[in-house]
Amino acid sequence: MNPAAASGATFHPPRGSDAAPRQSGRTVKTGPLSKRTKATVSAETVLRSFNTWAFKREQPADPQLMLRMISELVALGQPVSFVLYWGKGPRRRLGEPDIECLEYLGALARRVQEAYKPGAVFKLIFTDTHAELNGHAPHNVREYFAEVGAHAGGRGFETCLLSELTRSAEAVANFAADDVTVPEETLRLLSASARKWYRGDGTAGQGALKYYQMNMIEKRAVELAFPRSIFVTFNGSDLRSLFPDRLPIFYMYSLRRGFSVKPWFLPGAETGDSERGDVA
Repeated sequence: MNPAAASGATFHPPRGSDAAPRQSGRTVKTGPLSKRTKATVSAETVLRSFNTWAFKREQPADPQLMLRMISELVALGQPVSFVLYWGKGPRRRLGEPDIECLEYLGALARRVQEAYKPGAVFKLIFTDTHAELNGHAPHNVREYFAEVGAHAGGRGFETCLLSELTRSAEAVANFAADDVTVPEETLRLLSASARKWYRGDGTAGQGALKYYQMNMIEKRAVELAFPRSIFVTFNGSDLRSLFPDRLPIFYMYSLRRGFSVKPWFLPGAETGDSERGDVA
């Protein structure tokens, strides 16, 4: 499945961290900071601007790596780069929870910009591969991601498809996901989720195993595509093994402080927008 040609929004291919990203609908100019800015803005200050309980659900993984990455970006005068997965749930259309989540991400970006003029850029990775595994119809996947992409683009966020990243990552081509041993607790958590959302072939347990194997390949593709980005997740550290090993992880609330349900799994304001009645 390749829903890249979605109507209503353009999926932007992943770009290197040296590209000029957009923030809040405008182009952010990058380049060396002035001596005054370098003297007054530290990586610690930038990290403190967003690493607060207003956004994080628990302490980030590898904060020292996060600090080093921010320090490199500050030295280059580039925005702090955040990358995250955006999935597909039972809704076939964009809903209020999606908009609220995008606004929440925008609030974090504004907090960074208050401390550091180049600000932050968010890159949303639409997990079309996971949607296919879960049995969602391709046209519903395309339409939903197109609507989210249009709203995200209006806020200056970039988007791409996870399938595109995986195909372009030659270094993961020979990785044998079938040989990976799944931690027992991780498989238990994924199986519980699959019993709610999995509508593909086979049992929920088989779907959870396939999901884990896919993630082992995909997380390598993500860290290759975005080597100087902070990986944001609405999950907790109990699923750390699913996320890129070489990127710092920021465990974030999804819509507001104290709330961590992923927006695509929440019902919209209108009724009757569910993809299928059997998806709960």
